[in-house]
Amino acid sequence: MADDAEKTEEPTDKKIADAREEGNVPKSQDAAGVVTLFVAILALLMLFPYMSEHMVLLFKYYFSLIGTPMDKPFMLDIAIVTIREFLLIVMPLAIAVAVAGIVAAVAQFGFLFTTKAIMPDFKKIDPIKGFANLFSIKKLIDSVKITFKSFTVLGVGFILFFYFILELPTVALFGLDDQIDWLLDKMMVIAFTILFIIFIFAIIDVFIVRKQYFDGLKMSKQEIKDEMKNMEGDPHIKSKIRQIQMQASRRRMMAEVPHADVVITNPTHYAVAIKYDEQKTRAPVVVAKGMDHIAQQIKKVARENGVHIVQNPPLARSLYNEVDLDKPIPESLFAAVAEVLAYVYKMNRK
Repeated sequence: MADDAEKTEEPTDKKIADAREEGNVPKSQDAAGVVTLFVAILALLMLFPYMSEHMVLLFKYYFSLIGTPMDKPFMLDIAIVTIREFLLIVMPLAIAVAVAGIVAAVAQFGFLFTTKAIMPDFKKIDPIKGFANLFSIKKLIDSVKITFKSFTVLGVGFILFFYFILELPTVALFGLDDQIDWLLDKMMVIAFTILFIIFIFAIIDVFIVRKQYFDGLKMSKQEIKDEMKNMEGDPHIKSKIRQIQMQASRRRMMAEVPHADVVITNPTHYAVAIKYDEQKTRAPVVVAKGMDHIAQQIKKVARENGVHIVQNPPLARSLYNEVDLDKPIPESLFAAVAEVLAYVYKMNRK
C-alpha cells in the first residue's frame, strides 16, 4: 500500500493534457525574459534612427510654440501632437517586445488557449495556504536562484564598468564624436555580455523548470490504475458486458442447431453443427460449435430436434480448431465432410 501511495511513476499523456487545459505548463520566466530582452535591444538599435527622428520633430514642435498664447485649443493641440508622436515612438518597440514574448512562450510549451487559469478560485486566496507557500522549499530555491543571478550579473557588469572607467583619461582626449562612439561601444559590450550571462542562466532554468514540472505531475501506481479504469471503463463492468455478449451469441448459435444437417462430435469434448445449402453457399457452413458443457448442450438440442449426430473425433477436432463460426469449411476438409453428409442424406433418403 505504501508503494501505491508514492508518486514514482511518470505522468501519463492524459495527466499532462489535463494540466495543459488548466494552464499548468512548464514555463521558464528566464527563457522568456532573455528572448524578450534580446529582441528589445535589437529592435532599439534598428529603430533608433526612426525614434530619434520623431523625438527631434517633437522638440522642434515644442520650440516652435514659444511665444504662442496659452488657451484651451492650444493645450489640446499640444496634447494630441504629444500623444501621437509618443505612440509613434513607443508602439513599434512595444509590438516587437510583445511578439517576442508570445514567441518565447509558444516555443516552450506550444500554442495554448485556456480560460481556466483566469477563472476565480477562492482556494488561491486562502491566507493559511498563502502563508505556508511563502516558506516552501520551492520558494526558497527560487529566492536563491534570483539572488545568485542578480549578484552574478551585477558583478560582471561592475567589473566591465570598472575597466572602462580606467580608459576615461585617454577617452577625455578624444573629440566629441569619438567619445560618443566609445560610449556606445562600451554600452553594447556591457549589454550583450550581461545578455549572454542571462542566456546561460535561462538555458539552465529551462531544464530545472521542466524537471520540477514533470516531477510535480508524477503519479502513484494507484492513480494510474484509476485513470485507466476511468478511460477504459471498470474491468468488472467490461467483463460483465463480455459475458452478456457471449450469452447472446450462444443463444443465437443454439437457435441454429435445429436447422443444421448434422452434428459431428468427439463423444465427450467437441460438437460441431454443419449446414449445407447449395443455393446459398458453395461449401458447408459451421453454424454452431463448442467444447465440454456447450458441446453437450449442442447435442441435446440436436437430439430434441431430430438432427443426426455423427461421431468422428478427428474431424470434430479439426472443424472446431480450424473453422470459425458461420464460416464455410476449407477445401482440405471437403472430402471428410462430404462423406458424413452423404451418410446423413442416405439416412434421410435425400
